[in-house]
Amino acid sequence: MEQVLEKIIVIGTGTMAVGIGAGFIDAGFEVVFLGRTMDKAAKVLVDSQALALKLSTPAQKTVPGGAGLIDSWSDWTRVVWVIETIAEDFGLKRTLFESLDKRVPAHIPIGSNSSGFPMTKMAEGLATNRRMFNAHYFRPAHLVPLGEVARGVAADAALGEQVCELYRRAGKKPVLVRKDIPGFLANRIQHALMREAMALIDSGIATPEDVDTAVRYSFGFRYAAAGPVLQKEISGWDSMAMAAAEIYPSLSNTTKLADCVRTNIDAGKTGMKAGEGFIKWSSEEVAAAREAYEVRLKAAFDVLKLA
Repeated sequence: MEQVLEKIIVIGTGTMAVGIGAGFIDAGFEVVFLGRTMDKAAKVLVDSQALALKLSTPAQKTVPGGAGLIDSWSDWTRVVWVIETIAEDFGLKRTLFESLDKRVPAHIPIGSNSSGFPMTKMAEGLATNRRMFNAHYFRPAHLVPLGEVARGVAADAALGEQVCELYRRAGKKPVLVRKDIPGFLANRIQHALMREAMALIDSGIATPEDVDTAVRYSFGFRYAAAGPVLQKEISGWDSMAMAAAEIYPSLSNTTKLADCVRTNIDAGKTGMKAGEGFIKWSSEEVAAAREAYEVRLKAAFDVLKLA
């Protein structure tokens, strides 16, 4: 008997759609991509299937997929999850959710990959907002295991747990963020680190290169094996408390962007895409650095799949 595959609908045709779709394809789900034009939807399907092949073991078979138009798609048969990845524009996203609220059967959960717009606001007043969640990925979506499932105030907690279980079956490492707050979970922790890192650079205590080295080869290195809570369970909370008493009073608590970052942005030095940030980049150096980054992430991805 032919296996009946569960279906995922990915709305959008950008880089995140390709990565998100590839992860589900690799896990054996049928994925349908919806775009503003059939050409774009068909291209993202091909790109995502090709990317999934790079993740797959030789024994895995290619699963079927499809493409369609955002505004006219109506086949929700076997669909277990709908996720949008369209442009980070609140008006566009709100309009899309108003449409999905009416068109998608009420038992199917709907997610948004937005990292900036809270689901409470996007789903406000919609009849089926209990099944709507932020579903935030990190780039590159096909390699970074985390998926943040964040509840808006109207979202059903039990359904959120079901979405997390879906992501586990897809090979991801989901977390359920139980309160709608800016930055969800991971970005709040990441920005706390970035604030202190930039403060150290501003004060002349460390160079950007030293900050990267310190993070990658100390606690960053350990965090691939154990998160901050487990790591302190291993080393002891009493030791952490003694260090905190000395360090916490001197940590940065600024609410402003660091001077070193603002100066770079004002000068047009926004990173690789501009040819310069804290570091100057030639096109060859950009290509080499991106390739090395992808190789390291793929190695970590392969190891973590075994954990």
